[in-house]
Amino acid sequence: MKLAASAKTILHVIDTTGPGGAETVFIQLADKLRQRGYRSIVVVRGPGWVYEQLLARGITPRIIAAKGSFNWRFLRELVRLIRREQVDVIQSHLLGSNVYCAMAGLLTRRPVIATFHGMVDVGPRERFRGLKLWLMNRGVTHFVAVSKSLRNAIDREGLLDPNKCEIIYNGIDLSRYGKTQSRDLRDKLGLSDDALMIGSLGNIRPAKGYDLLIRAARRVVDNFPQAHFVIAGDPKSSLQRQLDELCRQECLTDNVHFVGFCSDSAAFLAQLDYFLLSSTSEGLSIATVEALATGLPAVVTRCGGPEEILAADRDGLMVAVDAEAIAAGVMRLLGDAALANRLALSGLQTVRERFDVGIMLDEYCRLYG
Repeated sequence: MKLAASAKTILHVIDTTGPGGAETVFIQLADKLRQRGYRSIVVVRGPGWVYEQLLARGITPRIIAAKGSFNWRFLRELVRLIRREQVDVIQSHLLGSNVYCAMAGLLTRRPVIATFHGMVDVGPRERFRGLKLWLMNRGVTHFVAVSKSLRNAIDREGLLDPNKCEIIYNGIDLSRYGKTQSRDLRDKLGLSDDALMIGSLGNIRPAKGYDLLIRAARRVVDNFPQAHFVIAGDPKSSLQRQLDELCRQECLTDNVHFVGFCSDSAAFLAQLDYFLLSSTSEGLSIATVEALATGLPAVVTRCGGPEEILAADRDGLMVAVDAEAIAAGVMRLLGDAALANRLALSGLQTVRERFDVGIMLDEYCRLYG
């Protein structure tokens, strides 16, 4: 583990306040960089899950509201904070914060490390997209993409200066993950001991492909009646109502369970038998990394991120973004215990070698100088 050469102050800024993969990385950086000799100052847009998670780690975030397409008061307060606290490096995440921090970096002449977690950050329908890209290309010192596929997509679109782009995979604290004998989830859902729990982890949004999961579940349950699909994710979306209706149409209300937001992903995954990622698009997929670290046999879709996490048929099963293909992959695991065990062991070893949080911290520290 490398220690910082001096007690540099890092300002961490993110757009969002709720749970998610980008937010988890944001929290980990702010928290664990302190063990490397850095001082972390954190700015969030308001109270919420991110704020509470930081407090639990002994970090009191500064709240600066930033409503609207451009909030000059937010930029002014950000610049004042950078100067008052003698910030050495600005670390931002997601499009809005990356743009504001690029401007703050130009005004204060501080280096800016801007992390992108998915193509949604630079989507073609983004308002004032050209201006935002122009500001970032001038104010950001290093861009970080969390996967090669994301970096390649950014390059193909000609969005960001390729000479400034780095790839840093998201890492996790491996010590938190592993199987458990807890029956809390099984009891909560009223499931018997012979029930097979196939879990998914991710907020309820279109890119997670939960409609594909439900359609695949219909075929799986026809062949394995003891199969239960358990989805943990923030349900604050009109999409949840549509998915609930689809479950009713497919007569799956007893076999597909939406359990809502999960504050402890490690505890959730530890109680599962298998993991399923049904996404249509992923920057990397921390949930997949976490599942493999838990030792779960996994079925994942070819959606951009998982291809860089695991080797198909060695660390997990990789299938097309298609309900039939997903169902076939799940049934292959359910019907072959030896295969499931072999994939789980190999996936666990791969994650230990490539996705430990310490590796991620080493890479960010290198950029901080």
